[in-house]
Amino acid sequence: MQKITLLVSILFLAFSCGVKTTQSLISDGDYDGAINRAVDALRTKKDSKGKQDYVYLLEEAYAKAKDRDLRNLEMMDKEKNPANLERIYNTYVQLNNRQEKIRPLLPLPLLKQGKNASFPFDNYSTQIASSKIALSKYLYDNAQILLKSKNKLDSRKAYDDLAFIESINPNYKNAKKLMDDAQFKGTDFVNVYATNETNMIIPIQLQNDLLDFSTYGLNDKWTVYHSIKQKNVTYDYGLILNFREIFISPEQIKEKEFIKERQIKDGLKPLLDSRGRPVKDSLGRAIKVDNFKTLKVNIYEYRQFKSCEVTAKVDYVDLKTNQLMQSFPITSEFVFENIYSTYRGDRNACDENYLGYFNKRAVPFPNNEQMVFDTGEDLKAKFKNIIVRNRFR
Repeated sequence: MQKITLLVSILFLAFSCGVKTTQSLISDGDYDGAINRAVDALRTKKDSKGKQDYVYLLEEAYAKAKDRDLRNLEMMDKEKNPANLERIYNTYVQLNNRQEKIRPLLPLPLLKQGKNASFPFDNYSTQIASSKIALSKYLYDNAQILLKSKNKLDSRKAYDDLAFIESINPNYKNAKKLMDDAQFKGTDFVNVYATNETNMIIPIQLQNDLLDFSTYGLNDKWTVYHSIKQKNVTYDYGLILNFREIFISPEQIKEKEFIKERQIKDGLKPLLDSRGRPVKDSLGRAIKVDNFKTLKVNIYEYRQFKSCEVTAKVDYVDLKTNQLMQSFPITSEFVFENIYSTYRGDRNACDENYLGYFNKRAVPFPNNEQMVFDTGEDLKAKFKNIIVRNRFR
């Protein structure tokens, strides 16, 4: 019984909070927020006595929302300002959508009055169609004006206007083609290339990989990177990966000799006293203890080592003014290392994680070109990180 009472109390509290929140939304003028909460509450058991508060609140919120929208429309109609066309269209769509949200719940009874709640609906199809046509023409004409500008931001605004036309009025005139024009005119084109100030040859495969921007995933709506210049494209910016210095260490083989010892259990032996006599228990039997023996191994370890360090910088250049905008240093390192060992003695004296070195052998050192190429993954990651943190705007 206590559990049932507690459950009822919780449900009542939750219901009361929901009603108060809906009332608060109406008081704050958020009528559509109140409508959404009331509609959600009335999707189940809408005819029950416990849902009556929501019916009253829904009726009130709907009436106030509709009245506000109609008053706004009346004011905008009197102003005759073309800039209001989008707002007019959206308001009519909102009026219609609000009705369609409530329509599936009807009728909603007011139990005390013995009648249904009142939700006066209107047909806004004509107003939606006419305002859509007017808005489409206004945005289309405005986009054409913007596209005559040499300012990329104007082209981007034209693109957004044309995209909105396509969303509400598909295939309007040649809006799609104008969108393509706006996209091209509003895009920043970046020419990416590498220069080499070192006294070494940079592997062509490494350059191609670093400048293959299809693997970077960096192109966005308004920025396109080209590593190969294209015809009919005027580039706005240059992104230059400038190799400054390459240091490659000599090939080294370092030798090291050390001894490892390890004790292991090797059966049992009699326990002896200080005089070397067997120790016996109370029954006269000789006491046995673990017998340990020491394993020993001489290890001859060889370490092959070679390293490569590439120093570069990334320059951002404004090609319209030929001015350096920003510059970022990059240093990448690749280390070749091979460790192998031989031994004399019992290899079981070594730790298990070391035994693998005995199965290895000396390998050829990579040549200098391969060492430079092997810095590529780290260099590419750092190059991408700089570009991600310093986007063209």
